[in-house]
Amino acid sequence: MPSAAVPAIPDIDRTIALVGLMGVGKSTVGRRLAKRLGRSFVDADAEIEAAAAMTVSDIFAKLGEPEFRAGETRVIRRLLDGAPQVLATGGGAMIHPETRALLKARALTVWLKADLDVIVQRVARRDTRPLLRGKDPKATLAALAEVRHPLYAEADLTVEVGTGSHAQAVEAVVAALQGWARDQGRAGT
Repeated sequence: MPSAAVPAIPDIDRTIALVGLMGVGKSTVGRRLAKRLGRSFVDADAEIEAAAAMTVSDIFAKLGEPEFRAGETRVIRRLLDGAPQVLATGGGAMIHPETRALLKARALTVWLKADLDVIVQRVARRDTRPLLRGKDPKATLAALAEVRHPLYAEADLTVEVGTGSHAQAVEAVVAALQGWARDQGRAGT
């Protein structure tokens, strides 16, 4: 049985920034997407931790969310100054107006979207999310989604990642990027 055609790699000359709620798969899908596109991958939260010499959880606990968001903006600005890459943003990156404006102006943003129940199952596997610590994950994620979904909807592309595999999510993103590139008059390679 012939295999399905793999979407061509689109010719996109700027960073591809993945946005969406925590647990949707931005980092995991981002790493695989970068490999598929032949680009480097960078995780904004990891870069923030390196710049601050502390974990995201520690930044939230010691300095608070406003300082975390200010640092996030500085790091994302620096990352966007570099060569085009695949960037996994933190779940709250789009809530800060300056960060959102930077991403919209200098990256191609892709909202990885999944059903809330799927995300709740994913985040329940690890206790590393400062915004969920000591709280009901579903209620907290629902409240975050209510605020953040309209901001994520400003992304250039929306890709439903659902319950499929990471490989399926990557190919769905590549197909969406290919459609965007075609609409922009850019050829795939």
